[in-house]
Amino acid sequence: MAAQGSPYKLECRNITHTFRGEGGQEIVALQDVSLGVYDGEFLCILGPSGCGKTTLLRIFAGLVTPDEGMVYLDGQPSMDTHPDKGMVFQLDATFPWLTVEENVKYGLKLRRLPKEEVESIASRVIHMVGLSGFEKAYPKELSGGMRKRVDIARTYACNPKVLLMDEPFGSLDLFTKTRMQAELLNLWSQARKTVVFVTHDVDEAIYLADRVVVMSKRPGRIRDIIRIDLPRPRSVDIKVSEAFGEIKRRLWTHFEEEFAGVASEAPAVAAPA
Repeated sequence: MAAQGSPYKLECRNITHTFRGEGGQEIVALQDVSLGVYDGEFLCILGPSGCGKTTLLRIFAGLVTPDEGMVYLDGQPSMDTHPDKGMVFQLDATFPWLTVEENVKYGLKLRRLPKEEVESIASRVIHMVGLSGFEKAYPKELSGGMRKRVDIARTYACNPKVLLMDEPFGSLDLFTKTRMQAELLNLWSQARKTVVFVTHDVDEAIYLADRVVVMSKRPGRIRDIIRIDLPRPRSVDIKVSEAFGEIKRRLWTHFEEEFAGVASEAPAVAAPA
């Protein structure tokens, strides 16, 4: 059944999901979560580890089936993986035995596209992510930031309608992370794909997003959705602006209220992000 009258590109309705802890007890990761993402929007889901944000992203991607609720893409049910939903993971997902060029072409070849089209798309996307000249390089010859560009390029090459990103810059040093954020915004501005980006970094969420979804502690719910009314295009300098600081204070107020006393609690099991 279609999501009647939905204005969203991607949407979930009434998502609840549980998992089994190490002792066999049932842990509620998400409870009755509904969220819509507009076409061309850059949406960030913000929260600390254990709040269910990665679980929600994987449900969007079709990698996890929720106990209750539905996911819709363009108003149609979309509970499984699909070429229109591209995923970029936190961990390095490059194939070490393939060159940059071969990594980017991998998904295109699976789709059995004509060789000339594969060559053209790969060349264009490699240039878009700033890896021209490194086509024949192997991942071991690249920096962490460059390998992440390969991950993004491989996903972009398949031209998904929605790009789902799970803390893709979490393992990078601060300098590289900042540069990759700016490069991602530049790439996004060229194609205006719908992006759902999971992070636990408040500054990153504000800098990237049109809206920031603030998750509650487990069981994960949506505590608030904050519109980021900062002008685009954005430069790194905006992070020291008064407007940026005001949004940051508002977000931190949410976390101080939501997670007050959590540090003194001893969780029985380690929960997924």
